[in-house]
Amino acid sequence: MSSKVFQFVYKYGAILLMALILVYFTIVNPAFFSYGNISDILRSISIVTLLALGVTFTLIVDGFDLSVGSTMSLATVLTASLMVWFELPLWLVLILPILAGAAVGLFNSLLIVKIKIPDLLATLGVMYIISGLHRTYTEGYSIYSHMELTAGGKAPGEFYPNFLWIGQGRLWGIPVPVIIMLILVAAVYVVLNKTRWGRILYMTGGNAEAARLSGTNVNKVKTLAYVVSGIFASLAGILFASRVGSGQIDSGASLLMEAVAAVFVGFSVLGAGKPNALGTFFGAALIGVLLNGLTMLNLPYYAFEIVKGTVLVLALTVTYFRLRAKKSARSKIQMKSAS
Repeated sequence: MSSKVFQFVYKYGAILLMALILVYFTIVNPAFFSYGNISDILRSISIVTLLALGVTFTLIVDGFDLSVGSTMSLATVLTASLMVWFELPLWLVLILPILAGAAVGLFNSLLIVKIKIPDLLATLGVMYIISGLHRTYTEGYSIYSHMELTAGGKAPGEFYPNFLWIGQGRLWGIPVPVIIMLILVAAVYVVLNKTRWGRILYMTGGNAEAARLSGTNVNKVKTLAYVVSGIFASLAGILFASRVGSGQIDSGASLLMEAVAAVFVGFSVLGAGKPNALGTFFGAALIGVLLNGLTMLNLPYYAFEIVKGTVLVLALTVTYFRLRAKKSARSKIQMKSAS
């Protein structure tokens, strides 16, 4: 009986929790469920969702990327500097930060795949390296249009209106960041669930040795996963810069735990039991709805970390209970077959 209850909670718990939160906040404040507020929630989670999609790829291959927050920060200040300091054309402003994110992912994979440093330790070290690198690049200052330069004078450039439209504009009445987020979530879903590469990613994470014996280049697959993670972190940084209209240092640091929590909440959505695109989006939405509702209830902003940490701990608890139950069931089957 308890097993069935756990299975039900594991499969539908996150969805029921979302429904309860929506009903509660709507009763407390009817404006909560308005189109304007739901639109604001979706826009607010767009950056976290992109960051979390990158983490999803590394978790699928049984890895983990702690450097996505600092990679996002690097992309944010790099994007801003290319406009404000160097006045480069928009296509370069968009491409160069993405290449920088891919380079960070490649560096992570070098440490993990080639040198064999455990992923948590490797990406933790890279997180500090990139954090220091982007601060050194900006001399510790955020970047904004026509800013005062430390060498004297003012920066020649400003944020381009067509760039700001990416983060602040609307298309068909829908915020552009929301459209970008939904397109990328759908694209990742298709890649992971409908393509051969998606099956290879899951096979590599599930049993690397079996994947290797079947002819899969496991090292190449893991490298691609970390590169994709870096690219998504850069996309999040670009979107953040276009939304706030400045290149803020450490912009991604506070979003790292939200992204990780979103991925682990997504493990249990409809009983998926593995990292997946729709689950990650749902996890980000759950956290976004919760934080938005608490803001409307005037909860102090400094208490939000408690909420984020609680969500992460609960998600990890449910996920690892499920994994332990699966291992126990597998062991019993093996013992029966052996006897």
